[in-house]
Amino acid sequence: MQDLISLLLLCPVLALAAPQIIRPDNNVLADPETLDGIDISRIPAKPAVAEVVAAAIPRDGWTVTCDSAQPGNDCSNALDGNADTFWLSDSDAALPQSIVVDMQTSRIVGNITIQPRNDGNSNGNIGQHQVFLSEDNQNWGSPVAVGTYPDDARLKTTIFTPGNARYVKITSLSEAGNRGSFMSIAEVNIYDATDLSPSPATAGSWGLTVDLPLVPVSAAIEWASGRLVVWSSFSWNNFVGASGHQTVTAIYDPSTQTVGSRIVTNTDHDMFCEGLSMDADGRIVAVGGNSDRGTSIYDSTTDAWTDGGDLLKPRGYQAQATLSDGRLFTIGASWSGGSSTDNPKDGEIYDTATNAWSALPGCPVTPMLTSDPEDVSLGHIYRGDNHGWLFGWKQGYVFQAGPAVAMNWYGTSGTGSQSAAGNRAGDADSMNGNAVMYDAVAGKILTLGGAPRYVDSFSTSNAHIITIGDPNTTPEVTRINSMAYPRAFHNSLVLPDGKVFITGGQYYAVGFTDQTPQLIPELWDPATQAFTQMAPISIPRNYHSTGLLLPDATIFNGGGGLCGDGCATNHPDAQIWTPPYLYNGDGSRADRPAIDILSATEVAVGGTLTITTSGPAVTGFSIIRISSTTHSVNTDQRRIALTPDNTDDNNFTVTIPEDPGVALPGYWYLFALTEGGTPSGAKFVKITSVRIT
Repeated sequence: MQDLISLLLLCPVLALAAPQIIRPDNNVLADPETLDGIDISRIPAKPAVAEVVAAAIPRDGWTVTCDSAQPGNDCSNALDGNADTFWLSDSDAALPQSIVVDMQTSRIVGNITIQPRNDGNSNGNIGQHQVFLSEDNQNWGSPVAVGTYPDDARLKTTIFTPGNARYVKITSLSEAGNRGSFMSIAEVNIYDATDLSPSPATAGSWGLTVDLPLVPVSAAIEWASGRLVVWSSFSWNNFVGASGHQTVTAIYDPSTQTVGSRIVTNTDHDMFCEGLSMDADGRIVAVGGNSDRGTSIYDSTTDAWTDGGDLLKPRGYQAQATLSDGRLFTIGASWSGGSSTDNPKDGEIYDTATNAWSALPGCPVTPMLTSDPEDVSLGHIYRGDNHGWLFGWKQGYVFQAGPAVAMNWYGTSGTGSQSAAGNRAGDADSMNGNAVMYDAVAGKILTLGGAPRYVDSFSTSNAHIITIGDPNTTPEVTRINSMAYPRAFHNSLVLPDGKVFITGGQYYAVGFTDQTPQLIPELWDPATQAFTQMAPISIPRNYHSTGLLLPDATIFNGGGGLCGDGCATNHPDAQIWTPPYLYNGDGSRADRPAIDILSATEVAVGGTLTITTSGPAVTGFSIIRISSTTHSVNTDQRRIALTPDNTDDNNFTVTIPEDPGVALPGYWYLFALTEGGTPSGAKFVKITSVRIT
């Protein structure tokens, strides 16, 4: 079945030529014939527009209508097969403007392409947009895709969950360059798909596609509004060739289904391949990367990025974790800023009160290195100290669970400390695997997949449960039944009901390709320790993909690529997955409880909250720390189940764990749960702690 799905859902056009890669002027790439260690000849080139169009459904007999048109630029031009003609809406007509294509017969469709006008004039380029499907041109339902297209003449592709339709409507909500109330399309094409979706009650469902003006390599939740902040690099689709003084960002608002864009220049920081975590005040802290010493901080309350000072050691591809006292710990990262062979990239600690980094020479990076053959061939550390699986824990300690098979404890008092914590039983180095703290009170971490080397390596389906206790003690490691599919570059998210969702990744780990994708996600149940296959995704999510839990208890899964203009595997989009817990057995949407009253939005560790709910009966609560992710690393997320004391059927009291190493300071989602696991929408709660000395 996996092979069938791979053939059906991958792009129908194959390209053999290598893409054009801009040569870098920084130290990211030592070899001009490679891209991040991948031979350029192995990266599929973007197909010509003619090749893509040739794979579309023939448009014979199709008709089109539109809200308005300028003389000589009728909407029929969008179907005439001539890219030199185009539809242009009336400039005196206000946006939104729509165009509707009638395919004359109903069929299953799964994506569209839009060719912008190519006469050298950008008026009418579509920015914010929506895509709808209909069988009768009357009942359109919710959009199958929303988002923002970049303001350029490139072919625009929107892939969405397959659906039955005779009519396809494209609505422009904004002109991409804010030049007026125009909408223009030179050619629109629609593509067949195969509906492979199982019942959402057992496998969940993939719904809305979100088109983004960038490849979302990094993502984080901002607590003030529940919006999602995403970014790529200095360019929307490329990370090499610039000196690294800006970052292309976007914000997706799930409540309005809109996407805004912004280029951040004031911090003089290219935040690609950064260390990333959320601090005790819910600020997004991005450190190092292409600009290998920079620290940039996003504050939800001001909707602004600020400069947070420089690292002591240049870094890129490091992991970063928030501690029980609110400080931030980072270690490793020789992908940028030079190798750690002669100048090991040992630990550093960041004080968010003073915006200053301090060295921790007692936290050496050497014990956590993987044995990557690429480092051996290069003669220096390049991959071995990348993407640590770090967990802030009790008394200011950090537990390093991987990706190296060797585990370690790092202490952050004074000049730091390190002690070995043994190996993951039955595992090997698992670079680009995942580790998720699904039960923080019990200290339980689920590890998933990865590969013994960064690239050119078969991934594994290995799964382990690591149980940590007091710092500097040996954890318990249990190998459990494996995932159904080996994965690297995947994303794993803990859900309100305690289950873990695993999505995307590759069987054979090679960056910047859509080859060997794992298109069938899995859901792990801690009660049974079983993996269940979920509804397949329609877009490969491999290297540089992201995934996060949204406030409404659905999953955002997007990105992949970032390999330049000529690359075929850039995915500037995301899809939303709705878990089975939001469906009834017949596939209809489940009634959800609601949190109506919360006694406080800020609580100290060991404190209590009183909660009033409505809707279906509530039997439990959970909190999940809001999180950030890049390169399959998410050190922020962890879940805590809260057992309520009932005062009556709709009023409850819950107690936050008293240890700030368990309930890390910062913002958390609070969910109410029914007996069957259906969650409410989240409320944001800030948990505070005192500094550990």
